Amino acid sequence: MGKKNSNLLLIFTRNPELGKCKTRLAAKVGDKAALEIYKFLLEHTVSFTKGLKAEKQVFYSNTIWEDDVWDNSIYDKKLQNGIDLGIRMRNAFQDGFVSGFEKIIIIGSDMHDLSQEDIERAFAKLDDHDYVIGPAEDGGYYLLGMTKFKNELFENKEWGTETVLTRTLEDLKTENYLCLEAKNDVDLYEDIKDIEAFQPYLKHMDND
Repeated sequence: MGKKNSNLLLIFTRNPELGKCKTRLAAKVGDKAALEIYKFLLEHTVSFTKGLKAEKQVFYSNTIWEDDVWDNSIYDKKLQNGIDLGIRMRNAFQDGFVSGFEKIIIIGSDMHDLSQEDIERAFAKLDDHDYVIGPAEDGGYYLLGMTKFKNELFENKEWGTETVLTRTLEDLKTENYLCLEAKNDVDLYEDIKDIEAFQPYLKHMDND
């Protein structure tokens, strides 16, 4: 029996636990608000990925939760595997290619500024590019897609720093790649303080 879809979307997520997610944001807004914001972002990620015509795999940071926002009938649940983010992403991509997928895209679960159309467009761009990358405004990237595996993309990076995008683009300079539009992921209070959707989670900040 042939595979239903040759497109695979990898979603990397942290288990939403108090004091363990969005720590840089929590330093400003508190652990409770940071957890609520992260849960909101998870639900948002579900909303723009559940209808996507692609196989979807959710990779948990610590433990696979059977009963949560990720519907078991839509998302294949897996555990991240590796000592740093690069190795964990590399392993997820490699497994996808070994399983026979032809286009694989990875995203995180903290993008408020991403839509189903954005991901569909990125998959479409992989028809005539080997790689697509979505630059994040903080110097990282919010999306990486490929049609052929390239190990260098996951090596020699200081993950979580502003050098990741530059280093990744250096790895791609001899490749057929496309840069998507820059977007902002949510790591800091400044990323969300002026966005309407986040105001309910920031009401307590007015009293400080």
